[in-house]
Amino acid sequence: MSLTEQQIKLIRQSFDLVRPISDDAAALFYRNLFEIDPTLRPLFKDDIRSQGRKLMAMLDAAVKGLERPDTLVPVLEDLARRHIKYGVKTTHFSPVGNALLYTLAEGLGDKFTPDIKAAWIAVLHLVSDVMKAEMNRQISH
Repeated sequence: MSLTEQQIKLIRQSFDLVRPISDDAAALFYRNLFEIDPTLRPLFKDDIRSQGRKLMAMLDAAVKGLERPDTLVPVLEDLARRHIKYGVKTTHFSPVGNALLYTLAEGLGDKFTPDIKAAWIAVLHLVSDVMKAEMNRQISH
């Protein structure tokens, strides 16, 4: 469940390019998400700009925590428990991951190299595996 040092480096470098455009990136993410799966729109009851800021803060925390999975995992498990209350299902992770990848590709353009894409896919798998496992634990209780 760990990433290589090179993958972490690529994720950090690419996310450094996203931070200055975080509001636009978040808006692009939600546009992509709702195009991929319009049925997810009702899950977002708050102002989408506010939701976008929360998304970027969560991504920032995840990126910063990549080298310390022991501290990242509890944060992701807590996030999973909160998302259950919002009506999120484990099946929602695939459209969310795809929307993030499309957003990074659009936002970074030619800087979104195959190696960076592969690193982000690895992160998405790490995050979704931890969150899905916690969601399944909570649902089975």
